Formats: sequence, C-alpha cells, structure tokens
Amino acid sequence: MSLLRSASVVSIFTLASRVTGLVRELLIASAFGASALTDAFNVAFRIPNLFRRLFAEGAFSQAFVPVLAANRAQFGDKATQEVIDSVATALAWSVLALSVLGVLVAPWLVWALASGLQQDPKGYQSAVLMTRWMFPYIAFMSMVALSAGILNTWKRFAVPAATPVLLNVSVIAAALGLSPWLAQQGIEAVYALPAGVMLGGVLQLLVQIPALKRLGLLPRIGIRPSALRQAWTNPATRNILRLMAPALLGVGVAQISLLINTQIASHLAPGSVSWLSYADRLMEFPTAMLGVALGAVLMPQLAAAKATGDSERYAAMLDWGLRLVLLLALPCAAALLVFSQPLVAVLYHYGAFTDRDVQQTTLSLTGYGIGLLGLVAIKVLAPGYYASQDIRTPVKIAVVVLVITQLFNLAFVPWLQHAGLALSIGLGALVNALWLLIGLLRRGSYKPQPGWLRFALQVVLATGLLTTLLWVAAKGLPWVDLRQTPWLRIGWMLAVLSASALLYFGALWATGLRLKAFLKR
Repeated sequence: MSLLRSASVVSIFTLASRVTGLVRELLIASAFGASALTDAFNVAFRIPNLFRRLFAEGAFSQAFVPVLAANRAQFGDKATQEVIDSVATALAWSVLALSVLGVLVAPWLVWALASGLQQDPKGYQSAVLMTRWMFPYIAFMSMVALSAGILNTWKRFAVPAATPVLLNVSVIAAALGLSPWLAQQGIEAVYALPAGVMLGGVLQLLVQIPALKRLGLLPRIGIRPSALRQAWTNPATRNILRLMAPALLGVGVAQISLLINTQIASHLAPGSVSWLSYADRLMEFPTAMLGVALGAVLMPQLAAAKATGDSERYAAMLDWGLRLVLLLALPCAAALLVFSQPLVAVLYHYGAFTDRDVQQTTLSLTGYGIGLLGLVAIKVLAPGYYASQDIRTPVKIAVVVLVITQLFNLAFVPWLQHAGLALSIGLGALVNALWLLIGLLRRGSYKPQPGWLRFALQVVLATGLLTTLLWVAAKGLPWVDLRQTPWLRIGWMLAVLSASALLYFGALWATGLRLKAFLKR
C-alpha cells in the first residue's frame, strides 16, 4: 500500500472521528454551555486522557512500534508473535493496577490538575466522582494502543483510525438517551457523559479483536505469575521499557504543560477550561487528519527503512511528509487566524452557548491557530527520531520547550487570560518543530529534495489569496447575529469554504503545481 493511499485511509477515518467528535462537543455545548459542571467533566475526562497519552498512545506507542517493526523486519513473524504476547501480558496487568490506583486517589488527581474548581464545591465534587467513573478508560485505551501498533506495523490502518468514532457515538448516545432520564430522576444530566465514555472504551477494544484474529496476531495474555515473570524478562519487553523511559519523560513534558495550563485555566473565569476544550476540538481536525494520519503511516515504514539501512527511502518519506504538511496545514492555519469567529459561531452557537462563549472560544482558537503548522509538523518530524530508536533527542527538546511555553504563559496570561494559554501552546509548538527539523538536517538524516523553494512560494501565494477571501467573508457577514437563521448561516459557511478551496487549489494549479504528480511521489 502506498504512503498516499495509507495516509488517505487514515485521514478518511480520522475525518469521521473528528466529525463525530465535533457533533459530540456541539451537543455538549448546546445542552450544557460553558459552566462549572462542564468544566468538571472536561477536567475529569482530561485525567484518564492525560494518562492515556502518557502511557498508552504516548511513551508506549513511541517505544513499541519501532521495536515491533524492527523485530519483524529482522526475525520474521513468528518471533514477533512472542514479542506481542509478552508485551500484552505485561501491559494488561500494569494498566489494571493503574486503574485501581487511579480510582482510589481521584480527589488528589483532581486537585493536582484543577484545584481552582474548589471555587465551586459542587463542581469540584462532580469532577472527583466523574474521574472515578472514567479512570478505568485508561486500561481499555492502553490495550487499544497495543492493538493499533500491531495493525499499523502490518499496514492495516483502517481499524485503528476508525476506532475513535465509537467513543464519540457512545457519548452522543448517552447525552441524548441517558441525560434526559437522569434529569427526570433529579440527577445532574451531565453525569450521562462519563457513562458514554466508559461504553466507548469497551467498544473500542472489542472492535480490535476481529482484525487481530484475521491476521493471527491476537495477543495471548498470561494470567499465571510465571507468565508475568516471563513477559517482564523477555528481551523485547526490556528494550521497550528502556526506550519508554526517555519517551515517558518526553510525553510527560507535554502532559505537564497540559496540567499546568488546566490548573491556570481553573483559576480564571468559570468556563475557561471549557472554552479551551471547545477550541481544542476544532484544532483536532487539521492536527489529526494531517499530523496524526501521517505519523501513524510513516512511523512503521520509517522504522523498517532504518532497520534495513535504506537511508534514501527514509529521507524521501520524510521529505514527502513535510511537503504535505506545508501544502495542507498552512492554509488551515491561515483560516483559523482570520476565520475563527465564523467557524465557532456556525458550529457551537446554539442552545446554552452564548455570544460571550463564541467570543471567548474564538480567542482560544486564534491562539492555537498560530501554532498549527508546528503542531502538525511535529507529528512527522518526531517519528524521524523514533524510527532510529532515538527518543532522547525529542525529549531534551520538549523539556526546553516546556520552559519556554511557561515563560510565554507568564507574559500572555495576565494580558489575554485563557487565550494566552492557547497562544503559548501555539508558539511553543513552532519552536519545537523548528528544533526537530534543524536536528534532522544537522545529523544528515533528512536531506531536502530539489524544488523546495519553488514549492514553498506556490503554497504561500495560494494561501495569501485564500486568506484574503476568508478575511472579507469574516468581516462582511454578521455571523453571530445570524443565530436566528442557522440554516442560512450554515449555507454561507459552506459557500465560503467551497470558494476558498477552489481558489486555493486553482491558484496552485495556475502556478504550475500538479497535485496528482506530487501525491504520486
């Protein structure tokens, strides 16, 4: 399967995931608005997600996929099955213990992440209760990460990419079906959301089983003490643990940054955590469809190229990925900078979501948009290091960027409040991506292919035309005032975005960029 086809498969399913995720957020915004209780849910949901990104999709995936891909390339499928069984056994028992511990220490976790919720005792207690309900989600998602790593290594990208849709559908179903019943019982309707999250975790794990069975790769998890000891002493497991140590620090840096930002936001005006979360949901469209899709596809293939010593193929894949990042992420970043208010108004401005919520979410989205190019590029550049089983370098960079981001917070938060947090993350991502790129260039791992200057000028020119059109549309229509005529507002949005896409790709074609030939590369 070609890189383009693989990335397209992941992007299509990722789009489905992000669309359903946006529907989920739209439903939550419309039903509950931005309040102390929605802040409580967002904090409670962020806690298992923090651990998921730290252990499952973060450090574990960064260590597991390169080891698995290299093991398969060097020793074949049979030896790799033993690695899968050992890693699955060690991981399953570890996340079970972590889940039990998380439920027990939920009050301290909520305090550590968002002590500002104590301004409203009801909101704080709700966050603790919802954290206890949702913390076992980390166990399900850790095993999903294991399955996704296996399937991606075997170039089966569809199931891992489609899986997150089940979480969104489960939360939507719970919000629509369970929340009215809870309200009738005199219970806060927002408690339906944790139930939907847990159902989504179960479904995401179950859907992996048939895909793994078809490949004959379903992990065998040992339940005896001897099996657990054997799993921990397996050389591949030890190698993954060795790689996870620096990766854990690297991913931990990003999560520490998230923790600090959530802590700061919880001490700002009520609704600040929610405004940032709603903006982050919109940011996930381009970051997931471009960055995550490319990262998932490139990681195992870059690792295989390194394992076989094919440096030319390794460099060519990185070059193709970076060009695709510039081609698609730069116009998205421009759109977020000049067209953020219409996007927020059309997608969220219903029900309990007020005009002020539109304004505050727009400020957050603009701050994130400044760093979009960096956020997407990191997903392509970091695998360039992980494929060589070099996790220390990205970690060192991440630690310094964390310090830089907090310095940005000191400068921007007193001035811009919650929007300053988003702006700091965006600027930090740009610094991080540039640093990673310079490192790959200096070590000679990445050598830009000819034609970069012409390509960059074509993309910048087309982005300039698109930005002008979006700025005129943003200023020329009363997007917030059109709340009473939602279908008219949606129609204008579709028309503007369609015209922008035609203008952008038409300008690329007029300047001589042939997308078909580029993508086939």
